[in-house]
Amino acid sequence: MADPESTSAGDEDGPDETETGAPASERPDDAEAVSTEELREQVESQYDFDDFGPDQMAEMSAEEWDAAFDPDTWITGQELLDRVEADLKNRVVVRDVFARVERLKDGRVVAYSDEGYATVYPDGTVEGFGTVLRDVKPVVALCSMEEYDVPEMPDGEVLPKPTEVPEGSGELGNLMLQLVGGMQVLAGIGLLGAWIVFGLNVVAVVAGFAFLLIGVALFFTVANARLSDRFRAEEYRTRLRAIGIEDGERPDFLPIEDEEWRDEGGPGAASAAELGSSTAADERDDEGRDSGSVS
Repeated sequence: MADPESTSAGDEDGPDETETGAPASERPDDAEAVSTEELREQVESQYDFDDFGPDQMAEMSAEEWDAAFDPDTWITGQELLDRVEADLKNRVVVRDVFARVERLKDGRVVAYSDEGYATVYPDGTVEGFGTVLRDVKPVVALCSMEEYDVPEMPDGEVLPKPTEVPEGSGELGNLMLQLVGGMQVLAGIGLLGAWIVFGLNVVAVVAGFAFLLIGVALFFTVANARLSDRFRAEEYRTRLRAIGIEDGERPDFLPIEDEEWRDEGGPGAASAAELGSSTAADERDDEGRDSGSVS
């Protein structure tokens, strides 16, 4: 005969497990969903995705990355490549990224500089090395999001030719500093002259030397700024030449064959088109002569 206490205890334990079992399996999912939503809101409030770059990308943890970028809604394929190309070229225009951006015949986007390269595939994969790879990765992440508005594609070549790079852009500021420095020097000379002629006290002497010192310092600042501008301009020209802006020679470290590049209407394309049209015209003339002789 069964023990009543053991039977009742078993009956009591049984329903408790069945009653608490079903909700217990749902609670972790609900908690995870809530935590993911909260984490996504926290990430959106913490990071400015309109100004998202490599530094912000490095700060994000794996959990924040998964919460912010939902793989089910990612843009891929040709649309992603077009968005990446447009965004990268706009960043090059505003000097946020230094790279030459080109397309391959299979649609891939290649951005390269004298210090590295990055190749973007239709599925969002990025390969390469150097600072260009570091700059391109967050761009691909942003362009894969539907919420991110990509600027319009700029027209023409986004990088200037080496001969078009100006020496400096702050010439107005340099002229203003020169004007102020000249006034300081004249004031200093005037005070020292007045001290010699009129026998002013020692305060005039100290003030005169102070004005002279300030004026010389301003002229030195202008000279240093102009030298720095020339150095930066020459360095920029050198980098432009290194990526083939002047002679069309791409860096040797690019793992891409010449026939893989897409011809986007350069001089070579124009000459090829002219050659093709002239060849077709010659073939039509030959066919016309052959048909005339047969008749």
